[in-house]
Amino acid sequence: MTAAAETKDKNTWKFPKAFWIANTVELLERAAFYAMFISITLYLTRVVGYNDVWSAWIGGAFGAGMYFLPPFTGAYSDKIGFRNAIIIAFSLLSIGYFTLGFLPYKATVFPALIIVMFGGSFIKSIITGTVAKTTNEKTRARGYALFYMVVNIGAFAGKTFAFPLRVKLGIETINFFSAAVAFFALVTVFFFYKGVSREGEGKSLQEVWQGFIRVISNVRLSILIFIVTGFWIIQQQLYATMPKYVLRTVGESAAPEWYANVNPAVVMLCVVLITQLMSKVKAITSMSIGMFIMPFSAGAMALSPVLESITGQSVSIFGLLSLHPITVMMIIGIMLQGLAECFISPRYLEYFSLQAPKGEEGLYLGFSHLHSFLSFIIGFGISGYLLTKYCPDPRTLTALTETQRAAAYSNSHVIWYYFSAIGVVSAIALIIFNLTVKRIDKKKAAAASS
Repeated sequence: MTAAAETKDKNTWKFPKAFWIANTVELLERAAFYAMFISITLYLTRVVGYNDVWSAWIGGAFGAGMYFLPPFTGAYSDKIGFRNAIIIAFSLLSIGYFTLGFLPYKATVFPALIIVMFGGSFIKSIITGTVAKTTNEKTRARGYALFYMVVNIGAFAGKTFAFPLRVKLGIETINFFSAAVAFFALVTVFFFYKGVSREGEGKSLQEVWQGFIRVISNVRLSILIFIVTGFWIIQQQLYATMPKYVLRTVGESAAPEWYANVNPAVVMLCVVLITQLMSKVKAITSMSIGMFIMPFSAGAMALSPVLESITGQSVSIFGLLSLHPITVMMIIGIMLQGLAECFISPRYLEYFSLQAPKGEEGLYLGFSHLHSFLSFIIGFGISGYLLTKYCPDPRTLTALTETQRAAAYSNSHVIWYYFSAIGVVSAIALIIFNLTVKRIDKKKAAAASS
């Protein structure tokens, strides 16, 4: 190959048809998921009738399952082929979302969420596998860059649609929107997704389970996962706490779905630049910066009473519009979350893989997102109790006078101090972890050389 041809091949953005179909359906799946998930605790409380504590535990268990199951459903996908698996996935998603909208009852909502959970877990492994199979060494970086961009576009689009649907048609209609999007993706896959066959390949479910046992038995990796969980506990509050908190303190005209979109917007704008700026420093250094930014995000959200004491209940933004102080501080906090994510997410997998035993990096990376499993359960669980104490469901306050109802929300901002404290502890723990690992490795190296 000539130098000119090699350069052209290296810089090409041409990918097989299967790559573009896979990314298209990934965009649709993420739009469907995030439209539903940004409203999940509102739906479980306002429509289904669960209290804040139960809606938090159910929402957390659902999110946790989405991140625990992919290594197992991915192994099954390898056996039956990606096309068959993706058809199963979107069939489950279409049925699950539709059931959530059509039968919003306690007897049916949990089975419907399980169906969505399994369908979504298939997608996570199938699409990333398709990207891997339809790119080569020269195009893989650009392929995954496009994939990451598509994920964020889908998340942004889903939450954008969720707000007008909730306000104009009701929360339950968001599930019909998600069902329609998932069904459209199913039709797209059925007629256009023909390539990338891997029948009979991959690990067995037993091998995947054995890999999981080895990961959680690795003390160093287990500690790292638990520490990074602190970061994601704060991140999960975009879905667990923020929607209810904003609507109960600012009012029903607020748009928590759109506030949450600040996060993917910041990531899309900044992640490449920050990753490039931090490329010459160690992964643990970049992660530590992000971990120390994260407590400030929750801290900013807690400072709305300070801003309100200065500006009153309306903050003018360059004379173009006026926002509630809670809205302003919420947006600032979410911007800081997105910034922290730019420092952590791109480098976490790198650092995690370096802690894995030689030759088993791929298997271990399959369980690298166990921090999300833990953060969904812990983060959502904590949220339910904190909302009940500091920002209660208005329906539980109907017997109180207007003054008493106002007093019930006077300390609602305290919720964010709890999450800020979790972030501080996690950041300090990461520094201690790194120093301890260095000391242990140094002693091992000295012992081996003596």
